Amino acid sequence: MHVWNDSPGAGRVAVVLDDDRLHQLATELCAVRGVQAIALGGSRARGTHRPDSDVDLGLYVDVNVDVAALGDVARRWTSSDVSIAPRGGWGPWVDSGAWLIVDGVAVDLILRDVARVAEQCARAERGQFAFHVQPGHPLGFLDIAYAGEVAMCVPLCDPNRLLEDLARSVTPYPEPLRTALLANLWQVDFLLDAADKGAKGTDVAYVALCAATATMLAAHGWHAAAGQWVTNEKGLIPNVARLPMDTNGFSSSAATLLGALGSTTDEILQTIAKLRELPRPVSGVVSGNLA
Repeated sequence: MHVWNDSPGAGRVAVVLDDDRLHQLATELCAVRGVQAIALGGSRARGTHRPDSDVDLGLYVDVNVDVAALGDVARRWTSSDVSIAPRGGWGPWVDSGAWLIVDGVAVDLILRDVARVAEQCARAERGQFAFHVQPGHPLGFLDIAYAGEVAMCVPLCDPNRLLEDLARSVTPYPEPLRTALLANLWQVDFLLDAADKGAKGTDVAYVALCAATATMLAAHGWHAAAGQWVTNEKGLIPNVARLPMDTNGFSSSAATLLGALGSTTDEILQTIAKLRELPRPVSGVVSGNLA
């Protein structure tokens, strides 16, 4: 038996853990003081996982959540000692959690502050977003990813319909957010202009950073044009090829260029020029460049 993701557009995707065991774990975690809901998230909820992908469980909690009690539950489910990180222990945006091995499967517990999630859902509705410094997120943590998580998650325990209500608030994909992320594409040329300057000094690391950032922002624009949420920059560029629209080979071209920036000034400048030619979305319409 399996837990199935029947969310729109995700198809039926089996989760590795037996459904009874997974729901039992979710129920026990949900019974801890301060836990309002539990959801299956990550690649398994989206239907983009590999066979070896972790099972991500989002714990939607109040500020007074009993972290010690969460640790007690986690230890009952794994063969090794488990420590729940203190609030903010994983950084200001990933917050807290723990890594478990349950029935031989890697299970990640990730805490989400209910109030902050609600705030980011409201910001997404208004078309507001920002990237924040966060360990493990080289582009920065996109704050309204919290909204994307609830929009795409599979609720396992949601007694007060918290996740259901939040998901409804950002479904369908908010038009103001689409507009804002497309408007943000001005940064692409700004960053590539900076890369040109770095190329003249053969500063390959700086150029690589500018080029990757510019290309990822363009990929964010593609996802927004398609009305698809992004919750992590991992897989961001390859996933453009999977969007339900013609992206004119953006993903493969970007991979080729980013994988061979060059080592001399002339080589790097030629690559930057080609990066400028990557197709970009404008309100869902493909453009060779963005004015």
